[in-house]
Amino acid sequence: MSSTEPRRTALDALHRSLGATMTDFAGWDMPLRYGSERDEHNAVRTKAGLFDLSHMGEITVTGPGAAAFLNHALVGNIASVGVGRARYTMICQADGGILDDLIVYRLADTEAGSSHYMVVANASNAQVVLDALTERVTGFDAEVRDDRDAYALLAVQGPESPGILKSLTDADLDGLKYYAGLPGTVAGVPALIARTGYTGEDGFELFVKPEHAVELWQALTKAGEGVGLVPCGLSCRDTLRLEAGMPLYGNELSTSLTPFDAGLGRVVKFEKEGDFVGREALAAAASRASENPPRVLVGLIAEGRRVPRAGYPVVAGGEVIGEVTSGAPSPTLGKPIAMAYVDAAHSAPGTAGVGVDIRGSHEPYEVVALPFYKRQK
Repeated sequence: MSSTEPRRTALDALHRSLGATMTDFAGWDMPLRYGSERDEHNAVRTKAGLFDLSHMGEITVTGPGAAAFLNHALVGNIASVGVGRARYTMICQADGGILDDLIVYRLADTEAGSSHYMVVANASNAQVVLDALTERVTGFDAEVRDDRDAYALLAVQGPESPGILKSLTDADLDGLKYYAGLPGTVAGVPALIARTGYTGEDGFELFVKPEHAVELWQALTKAGEGVGLVPCGLSCRDTLRLEAGMPLYGNELSTSLTPFDAGLGRVVKFEKEGDFVGREALAAAASRASENPPRVLVGLIAEGRRVPRAGYPVVAGGEVIGEVTSGAPSPTLGKPIAMAYVDAAHSAPGTAGVGVDIRGSHEPYEVVALPFYKRQK
């Protein structure tokens, strides 16, 4: 185990002044919760929550060959992303295994023909992604730059988030679509304003210079006072994404799974121009998935009160048929829920006789389609 001290975000002192319970997450000291994680969760579902996500890894890709390079390095068709838009995609190994899931923003194109992209990686995989991109850029007229220290990232999530942000910016938020980003100022702070999030709610992620993070957090807090905005930690972020059926790297995604194994084959674009890393292996995985589906990612809702955790076996008829990848009490449903990979024969919603082995006791669970929760538009 490394004895290295965890890194701290630009908001670290502020979190501690708010009484946050801190935790080591992917080498960063991050707020787990400020008070009740259930209250924080419910605030995001009904009002708004404010998150520090500065542990995420930003990597800049620029140059005339940036689009062609990202099409080669990633599984998605990044060249087709318009300026001001973003795309969810993945970076895979040559054998098709998932190295990370990513969001890629196309920030600008210049008259000289150069493009400017920002790749946002998960904190735990930022170095892995940076190393892979740096290796794969050879031969392309593009540059890969580590910009992890250049940004702080704040997120405002929940139904009240548009109103909160509108009071602090002149940017056209009504015209800002989901998975889009535009430069602007928020409370006088220059920011990339992105309509993205990991909660299942409408919301925004604000990329700013670290020296502006405290000022922006305080302005957002003040603007949200009248509508119930609360600071939120990683704990409720996890239950929010679980209810929304969003995969988490290390749980639902890993190098031992391809996007097709994870039910996310739609992000792989075979029709794009040129070769890409993992194409051959992913084509074989797509063929296998259509002919003989592997285990399928499903939702499970408890009939009792016991909470399943990652790694617990899923059982039916006395046999192990799968494994829980994420589990927690659901504040919105009022019951324990889980995501799990199960054999295709037991994956249909309503399949009878499915349970989770919780320390030797087979607790009954209902198989449901994901997500557990979908916001009303």
